[in-house]
Amino acid sequence: MKPKTSADARAALSVERIGGIEETSVEFVPSVNVLQGRNATNRTSLLRAIMAALGSNDVALKGDADQGSVELTIQGVTYTRTLERSGNTTTMSDDPYLEDSTLADLFAFLLESNEARRTVTRGDDLHDVIMRPVDTDEIEREISEAERRKDELDNQLAELRTSKERLPELQSERVSIADELTDKRADLENLREELEAAESGVDEMQAQREAYQETLTELNDTQAELDEIDRKLDNKKTQREALQNERSDLREERSELPTSVEEINELGQRIGELQERRRALGSLLDRLQNIIQFNEEIIDNADSELREVVVPSDEDTDLTDRLMTEQDLVCWTCGSTVDRSEIEDTLEDLQEFRQEKMSERKDISDELNDLRERKRETEKKQQRREQIDQQLQQIDDRIEQQTQRIEELRDRRETLRERVGELERELEEAKPERDDDRVLELNKRENELALTIEELESDLETIGAKIDDIEADVTEIPEIEEERKSVADRLTDLRNRINDIEADAVEAFNDHMENLIQRLDYDNLERIWIERQETTVRDGRRSIPKTEFDLHVVRTTADGTAYEDTVDHLSESEREVTGLVFALAGYLVHEVYDEVPFMLLDSLEAIDSNRIAALVDYFEEYAEFLVVALLPEDAQAVDEQYHRVTEI
Repeated sequence: MKPKTSADARAALSVERIGGIEETSVEFVPSVNVLQGRNATNRTSLLRAIMAALGSNDVALKGDADQGSVELTIQGVTYTRTLERSGNTTTMSDDPYLEDSTLADLFAFLLESNEARRTVTRGDDLHDVIMRPVDTDEIEREISEAERRKDELDNQLAELRTSKERLPELQSERVSIADELTDKRADLENLREELEAAESGVDEMQAQREAYQETLTELNDTQAELDEIDRKLDNKKTQREALQNERSDLREERSELPTSVEEINELGQRIGELQERRRALGSLLDRLQNIIQFNEEIIDNADSELREVVVPSDEDTDLTDRLMTEQDLVCWTCGSTVDRSEIEDTLEDLQEFRQEKMSERKDISDELNDLRERKRETEKKQQRREQIDQQLQQIDDRIEQQTQRIEELRDRRETLRERVGELERELEEAKPERDDDRVLELNKRENELALTIEELESDLETIGAKIDDIEADVTEIPEIEEERKSVADRLTDLRNRINDIEADAVEAFNDHMENLIQRLDYDNLERIWIERQETTVRDGRRSIPKTEFDLHVVRTTADGTAYEDTVDHLSESEREVTGLVFALAGYLVHEVYDEVPFMLLDSLEAIDSNRIAALVDYFEEYAEFLVVALLPEDAQAVDEQYHRVTEI
């Protein structure tokens, strides 16, 4: 986790008129750098100078200076910050190591004022500090975009698979049309040979035949257009019917998805009530445990200091005689003598009551899980209902367009039918007076066959193009499936990202806190850990989910019994260690070590020397340059091989 750096890759810092420093130059080595000195020896000023060079704005000019600067050279690159005072304003310029120091300010620059440390000591919102660098709004936007893209890909795949299923039918139809076209071409060839034989020697009535032929050609063209209109009408009706069927299916599906907004709100409210009840039960269980432990200690330990406090004393009576015989005890609440078994029975009742409440809390947790699942399913149905409403609107628009086009085609068909009737009457009137009806009949059949062949060729070309398009589209299915898988994986990753960061932060804190408690060996401190809790809060008129980090403290009694304490009871040393470990968790979860090579520690005086040494050894594993400010007596406890800076 710590970047690998050669042992001689030192960092050089030059400072002028920053904090309490007039001018100084210092070198740092990879590993631990101890700033050793008494208070008011500019150790904190030097740390803030490092922060300034790395990009932080939490730095001040020397009180009597209008300009100051700091230069940091690391791995051959120099980073410079210049500070200038103008009236009550100080401006910074030049080129720091970081463009944005937010992560480093929170989790790497661990001075006394560091917000991560102070959040623990003040008991503020831990979750807010850990999640502050995460742009949750951007993640939600990316989730919406990924969901939209996944829906698009699902629709594409459905259409392509439907088209693929039609391929065998279309290919069979193409073979049938091709066979029919071959037969019609042969018929036309035979007819033309017959017509040529019939026309030989016939030169009369040419003008009449030409006029007749022109009328016949127009009739054929008009009839062809009429046939084309009929085909278009059939096609449009088929399309409209398909849309109407789709609309019916969607309406049926929609009818099975009742409006669920109110149910979602009710579920959210119920979840909030159960969470509140579970927290109340947790508090009750803690109080019951304390009561039980208190009474057990009074009963079982005759030398207990608690017994001396709660039981009235008699200077002439031995304490043990006053409190306990074989069967009787003096009640420490009312002072009367009661049978020992009565108190023990009462304690058993309390323990049974506590078990009942623990069972109730488990039942509530199970119900919460069920309600959350129901809420997710209901929200999914509501989303589908809204999607269907949108699809229905689009289908209604398309049906209206198809209906309008059908009416236009019907009007055109009626006009063409009237024209066909007129042309047929003209042909009847324009028949040649001489007996060449056979030639005219053959000409008519020739035109009809030629028209049929044109239609078949057009149909063959159309169906061939349709098959080619489908075959080309079908080849895209694997690529679309791969993209859909990628989008689905990304969607899962986005949905889990915030939870993963929260879980990783909690795990990192709990693991490192456990390790350090073992190393630092605090008396009766068993465990300090963070529990991630989901709650519901009001946002205007809405109830929205919110995640909280609850800090727990577990101690042990002299006989090894564990009990939960409060954060307020932590010693100053324990609080400071907890704050540092919380900052370390953020440092690791947000991979701050990839952003900045320094970690800075200051204001550790509340921790005793040996524990400071253990803490420094532990943190050294995670930072390339660990710079820690220590008093001389504390510095003596750390590894003597660590680099030390004694003059600033």
